[in-house]
Amino acid sequence: YQRQHSRPAKPKSLRIYECHVGIASQEPRVGSYDEFADRIVPRIKRQGYNCIQVMAIMEHAYYASFGYQVTSFFAASSRCGNPEQLKRMIDVAHAQGLYVLLDVVHSHASKNVQDGLNQFDGTNSGFFHDGARGEHSLWDSRLFNYTEHEVLRFLLSNLRWWHDEYNFDGYRFDGVTSMLYHSRGIGEGFSGDYNEYFGLNVDTDALNYLGLANSMLHKLDPDIITIAEDVSGMPTLCRPVSEGGIGFDYRLGM
Repeated sequence: YQRQHSRPAKPKSLRIYECHVGIASQEPRVGSYDEFADRIVPRIKRQGYNCIQVMAIMEHAYYASFGYQVTSFFAASSRCGNPEQLKRMIDVAHAQGLYVLLDVVHSHASKNVQDGLNQFDGTNSGFFHDGARGEHSLWDSRLFNYTEHEVLRFLLSNLRWWHDEYNFDGYRFDGVTSMLYHSRGIGEGFSGDYNEYFGLNVDTDALNYLGLANSMLHKLDPDIITIAEDVSGMPTLCRPVSEGGIGFDYRLGM
């Protein structure tokens, strides 16, 4: 697909329409990228939004996960069409002056062995932590080992690939609270006490990865928008890396 339209100007104030391409169908079936481009994008524009957040479309085996149990990080979900159709959908949105954000699931991955990264090299620790640190007890998924340079290269190249190949305008990082703490934030009620944010419970390896990802993305394109899904209120989450922050532009508190 050859892009027909340039990226619109970066919005001064975001009005985000969150969507799932697969359920945006008028019929009882999985919707397509083409249908979304032709039917839904004009409606989003008419309703006054200036940005579309596409819920996770990296390839996943379990459809009921809404795309958050990723098996193939370098593939767009084939349920909704082919890569060229996704590129067209983004181009149509750009023609309407809409920014398009991609949900990035770098907080965990599907535990599937045959069609995922789990045990890719025959061990539990190829991409993930071995033992309990590599398992998410609520999501039943695997957790990345951000201390490994190969894992960092994999995840950073994944971000660069989606930017270069599909021309996304920004990224909403899913499950950031789970990344920030060794406890994964499970059962915790954050009060704002600094000991909660700067104690031994903080996963500094994941914290460093997020800062590295934001630094790379904003140097790659100053108009890129990054959003962190975080409910803990981590200080400096949305301060620039140059100021010692993690570098996100916005925090989404769900």
